[in-house]
Amino acid sequence: MHLTDWIIMTAYLAGTVLVGVFLGRYVKSSSDMFAAGGKSPWWISGLSAFMTMFSANTFVVWGGIAYEHGMVAVGINLCYGVAAILAGYTVAGKWKSMGIATPAEYIDLRFGRAALHCYTWFMMAFRIVGTGGALYAIARLMLAVIGGEDSMAGAALASPQLNITILIFAVIVVGYTMIGGLWAVLMTDTLQFIILNLAVIFVIPLSLARTGGFSGFMEKAPEGFLAATSDQYTFLFLVGWVAIHYFMIGAEWAFVQRYLCVPSKKDARKSAFLFGGLYLFSPFLWLLPPLLWRVQQPIPDGTDADTVTRMSETAYILSCKAVLPIGMLGLMLAALFSATASMISSQLNVFSGVLTKNIYEPLAKNPGEKQLVRMGRLFTCILGFVIAGIAIAVPYIGGAAKMIISVTQVMVTPLLAPALLALFFRRLGTNTIWATVGICFPLGLLATFTEALDGTWIANKTFTGVILPLLVIAVMLLISKREALGWRTITELTAQEADRETTQSSALPARIVGISLAVCAATLFCLIPLNDNNQGMLAGFGLALALLSSLMLHLSRRMRQTT
Repeated sequence: MHLTDWIIMTAYLAGTVLVGVFLGRYVKSSSDMFAAGGKSPWWISGLSAFMTMFSANTFVVWGGIAYEHGMVAVGINLCYGVAAILAGYTVAGKWKSMGIATPAEYIDLRFGRAALHCYTWFMMAFRIVGTGGALYAIARLMLAVIGGEDSMAGAALASPQLNITILIFAVIVVGYTMIGGLWAVLMTDTLQFIILNLAVIFVIPLSLARTGGFSGFMEKAPEGFLAATSDQYTFLFLVGWVAIHYFMIGAEWAFVQRYLCVPSKKDARKSAFLFGGLYLFSPFLWLLPPLLWRVQQPIPDGTDADTVTRMSETAYILSCKAVLPIGMLGLMLAALFSATASMISSQLNVFSGVLTKNIYEPLAKNPGEKQLVRMGRLFTCILGFVIAGIAIAVPYIGGAAKMIISVTQVMVTPLLAPALLALFFRRLGTNTIWATVGICFPLGLLATFTEALDGTWIANKTFTGVILPLLVIAVMLLISKREALGWRTITELTAQEADRETTQSSALPARIVGISLAVCAATLFCLIPLNDNNQGMLAGFGLALALLSSLMLHLSRRMRQTT
């Protein structure tokens, strides 16, 4: 890596921490810490939800599928967009209409304390272990990019350099999340969205030029490479993928938090529509580099499966390294970090909020807002270093980590489906949760870890993750004759919230984004004299970012004048 790449990467990491420190001044209460005071602009919430779904898996897993199987990877990612738009139409506004501070508060009010603890500990185990694995993966991937292709091909081994990288990343993400709360999560997600897309969009024309344009790509693509489905990823798989992610985007706590932090129901729906709209076209952009790389570096006939896997997992990174000019590799590394940092910070904030507001506060004796903020920051710190510890331990407990994720993943949709549908059906109560989990959990374990259930259809995630929970819920609806105890509480909360005055969106995010865009533009202009090639592209991108910066700063001034 060139010295310029190191400077840009370091400046980005320092900048994210500074944003968190700056936003820490605005965290005065637990509402600010975990719900941004209900003042987040809808577009900030939508971009943050987009980045919460995004992770380094997009580069490794989906990039690998794109390289090996082709356009089917784009089709799978488009399903997220369909699911998000459906969630926007049906549930985003309902979550906001209750006036709750955290999604766990809804579980407590609607189903009771036992259900709250069940949701909290299962969801936390699933997400914390999974996030630790993601932190390990991004640290190893970034070391591989720095070390070169041979390093990428190596096994996932523990090393002092890897552990130091994990700890540095953990300190950065924990630092800005702990100090700035949800405001820091939202703003860094938005800045990460800018960096990520800037890096990817810069790669596309350079990679296309090496391929001979779109016409050259289509001529050289393998047979069936441009098909939207394949034998492994069928149309029915895509339908099931939409259904599973409808429940995830509609009811998983990190996404629900994005609906709660905006001023109104309309804003909650708009944030979900932005999230979904971006996912309906952006996969064509992100996954183009590995698609083009398949034409530039084909898989030789007779290649063994392990080599194909390695080629697939490194396709995205190698396609970018092949064309990026000096300075832009550092930006690409920042984008790689951004993708996982967004996911980690979201999980830290949502679960520290649950532990503070729904576990600690009922046990404490009338804690003040300052005490709740302090405890929220403490829980953020504890969870962050638990994640770092899991990441460092992955080489030693990889099998155990996968086992925990597999077991808890079986629980996720059976827990999310009753919670989401209970927004609409008054007769769904706590018994529905226990019935759904009690039936779906053991069958899911059988389908995941044994061959006791014959037939690929029953082992398919669509059946155990969607069809079976819905069948159980339908039966519970038919046999339940009375209104569930928590329904009236939720109805009263919704009526009270309807009478409250709507808060105004803050102008601060637009100003921060405008300043950040100006910094990015200045960075690109500074890279021009360091590169003999691609000077025109650097200047063009820099000018575009400067114009966007001017628009955002103008928007910020107008918003301040109207509030």
